[in-house]
Amino acid sequence: MHSLKARLIVSAMLLILVLIPIVGLTLNDAFKLQVKSASVKELKAYVYSILAVTEVDNQQLFMPEALLENQFNVIQSGLYALITVPATQSQLQPLTTPSVSGEPHQASSFDAKFVEATTAKPVEDEVPDNAQVNDGRKVAWRSNSLLGIDLTSAITTAVHTDPAFPQPEKGQGQFSEIILNDEPHLVYGFSASFETQHVDDQGNEQITRFPVTVYIIKDQSDYLLQVNEFNQQLWRWLLILMAALLTIQILWLWWTLKPLTRLQSELAAIENGKADQLEGNYPTELSAVAKQLNTLLNTEQNQRKRYRNALADLAHSLKTPLAVIQSQKDLSPQSFEQVSQINRIIGHQLKRAQSAAGSAWHLGVEVVDVSDKLVRNLPKIYCQPPIAITEDVDRSAIFKGDASDLTEILGNLLDNACKAAVSKVLLTVKSVDSYLVISIEDDGKGIDEALHAQIFERGIRADSYQQGHGIGLAIVRDLVDSYQGQLIVSRSTALDGAKFELRFKS
Repeated sequence: MHSLKARLIVSAMLLILVLIPIVGLTLNDAFKLQVKSASVKELKAYVYSILAVTEVDNQQLFMPEALLENQFNVIQSGLYALITVPATQSQLQPLTTPSVSGEPHQASSFDAKFVEATTAKPVEDEVPDNAQVNDGRKVAWRSNSLLGIDLTSAITTAVHTDPAFPQPEKGQGQFSEIILNDEPHLVYGFSASFETQHVDDQGNEQITRFPVTVYIIKDQSDYLLQVNEFNQQLWRWLLILMAALLTIQILWLWWTLKPLTRLQSELAAIENGKADQLEGNYPTELSAVAKQLNTLLNTEQNQRKRYRNALADLAHSLKTPLAVIQSQKDLSPQSFEQVSQINRIIGHQLKRAQSAAGSAWHLGVEVVDVSDKLVRNLPKIYCQPPIAITEDVDRSAIFKGDASDLTEILGNLLDNACKAAVSKVLLTVKSVDSYLVISIEDDGKGIDEALHAQIFERGIRADSYQQGHGIGLAIVRDLVDSYQGQLIVSRSTALDGAKFELRFKS
């Protein structure tokens, strides 16, 4: 996948397609826990309501014929209650304590004083003798809503391998899930103990405990219905949100990448010759790139122009001696033909080179690498009289351009300085503010101020330079202009000769 836009769109889609379902699953689990917590609190309240109307007298359980919660009175209503007691009377533990009062009295850990005596009746005949929910426990009472329901099947179909009817410690509650009538049900069991106190013939106070476990069973259809409705609403809105986010994300990416699209179209226009530079107003992150590209385009255009001029200079230099040869009267026809052929070949090759001329643009050329080579070699050429070239070069100075261009600039200027100098040449390279400053000075006669502008014209030489074709400084000027630099001619204050100063933006 080579498209940056496609990568961003796919990444955004994957992020949304992964994140939204995770959020949905998290919200779904949280809602389930909330609803289940509400159901648990409801079952606990039912347990306390059952215990509030439960009475124990002489080791016998008394319950009212009807409960306040009507669902306990309606057959198979989905809300059920039952109470279990130890299967044998030997499990009822008597406790003897000294008498505190001379009269017998009855107390219970759960007060049943709000139950009218006429509404409570013994429950020992309401449940079959073999009705047991776990080892050592039998059903002592069950609500009317359980009539016609076989609890034995529920005991063998507990969910999650938990006990169908758990037996918690006294004063504690415990939950489980069962399948009853092919429907999931939630079971909450709570254990309590009723204590009956009386005084025997010897005056000792005796406390008999009557442990019971109350179970509330509730159909989970309402719970599942709430969860399903919530799931439908949740995923419907999440899908709408996902579609909206994808649309917003695509529009946002289109708007964000619009400058890149514009840059691509402008580069295509430049490539097709319909434009010369990037004209768009780009964001901060792309403005530097656009500026560098424009600089590159300007440099390439200027170098192409410079190469054309250089080739024109070379053609002029070659055509002049060829014209002189052709003008000789004693030149034989064969020689004249050969000279004409040479002239045509030179013209053809120059045009070919001119059409293929290009420019190399490399940033980060260390000036010292170029200057050291020139300083080492030029004294070998100008040894009579000997010329001493002194360097004062900032070793970290960088010329942002082509190394061959820098060599041509420094080579021409140093060569001219050696020609004009008596014995000394000074090369100085330093960075001043945001400019690279290169100065070349000699101890010669200097250049007349009236010639400062003329010496850069092709074929013009100052009196200080007796050799050459007069195009060296013109080449230097073209190169400096191509890099949008400055070339300043003045008199040297250190050596009292000519001074050429170059300034380039760094």
